[in-house]
Amino acid sequence: MLETIDLKSGYEHAEVLHGINLKVIEKECTVLLGPNGAGKSTLLKTIFGILKPISGRVSFRGKEINGAKPKEVVRLGISYVPQGAEVFHNMTVEENLKLGGYALDDKLALNKNLERVYELFPRLKERRNQKAGFLSGGERQMLAIARGLMTQPSLLMLDEPSIGLDIGKQNIVIETLKKLKEAGITILLVEQNTKIVSDVCDKVYIINGGRIKYEGEKEILFQREKLATLFFGEIVT
Repeated sequence: MLETIDLKSGYEHAEVLHGINLKVIEKECTVLLGPNGAGKSTLLKTIFGILKPISGRVSFRGKEINGAKPKEVVRLGISYVPQGAEVFHNMTVEENLKLGGYALDDKLALNKNLERVYELFPRLKERRNQKAGFLSGGERQMLAIARGLMTQPSLLMLDEPSIGLDIGKQNIVIETLKKLKEAGITILLVEQNTKIVSDVCDKVYIINGGRIKYEGEKEILFQREKLATLFFGEIVT
């Protein structure tokens, strides 16, 4: 579905990604793991068109999307939920969701997508008229993810949805991700929480220093020494 080939990207004159080769399979959850500053968020921003690649290719369903603007990427079927559960606290749940459909010019399609989101997340439907600022941290993250579904994407990219949440609220995120998988939505997930990764992912990439250090099954999560080496380099004792 999505592929990057020898992708290089970064900020100003600083190259952060040094030749990333990545494949995301349809209806699977692919996870990007790695230490802070490894380039995970940079990769999502480059795919989504927030950052322009220095070189290499990004293709979606066989079509090259290098240099496409975020609004164009959304219309192709990709949605991106950045880190931090950014919702508008003074707006209702429903108003937040409708903002997520900004790229849709069709009011009928917007209302149809809203009902689809409510079917997936009945908790949000119950709170549709409540100000988002009164939701719990886990519910706000659920709302941020649900808002990303308002354009009916076939690929949803999420940047650390569990960051800053306690265990109870992390369970809400796990529940949300499982519902997305059941609905057949392809997920590209940046996450540090190995519990979430082991519960929902199909394939793991580990990025360190802007390079892919591991590509394979999630069993790597249970090999602590190897995982630590991939994250931090060879450990000298």
